[in-house]
Amino acid sequence: MNDLTAIDILVEPDSNAIERVSAENSRLREAYPEGFGLDVLHMPHITLLQRYVWSERLTELFAAVEEVVQAVKRDSLSFKATGLGHMPISTIPGHGLAATVVQPGPEVLTLQSALIDAVAPFTADRGDARAFVTTEDEPHINADTLDYVANYVPVHSGANFIAHMTAGLAPLDFLEKIERQPFDAFDFHPAGFAIYQLGNNGTARKKLRTLPVHMG
Repeated sequence: MNDLTAIDILVEPDSNAIERVSAENSRLREAYPEGFGLDVLHMPHITLLQRYVWSERLTELFAAVEEVVQAVKRDSLSFKATGLGHMPISTIPGHGLAATVVQPGPEVLTLQSALIDAVAPFTADRGDARAFVTTEDEPHINADTLDYVANYVPVHSGANFIAHMTAGLAPLDFLEKIERQPFDAFDFHPAGFAIYQLGNNGTARKKLRTLPVHMG
């Protein structure tokens, strides 16, 4: 076992959200077939927290995160998909990751803050590619991914949190074009929560733990 594991504590969206982001993925792949599909190795999700954690303490981390999640009623967490956005990828010039941008309700930010505190005792400052899942198709972890996880708190959390569901990969000119088109906003709720080990570009590659959900 590697000393560190790159984890993603995430929301598994409901069926309506999955259907919508899957439709966006199909549109992206029509324009750029070399991109990736949404499948077991690229699960649609909303990241709440990414961290490098000590592998030997994963069992303790699971228990700490479960305690936080079980204290929250699932249906009190609301999301509204408001449009499309993208993030350029430095390792693939002229291309970017596309996402459905999501506005989280205030309870989501409260949950994220509680998760940051719960995970802190198990967190390392920085890891390397060995902390991630790699595959034959994607054998490398790029620098953008390594930095994103290392800097998630505070650069991508709290007031800087941009909730999103990654939809695929495409050329920047195409992404800029579709972002100017009308977007049919929609509301949704979590279907569940889980902890995954990350792959390249923030993909949820390997489920480590399904988290118990407090219904209601």
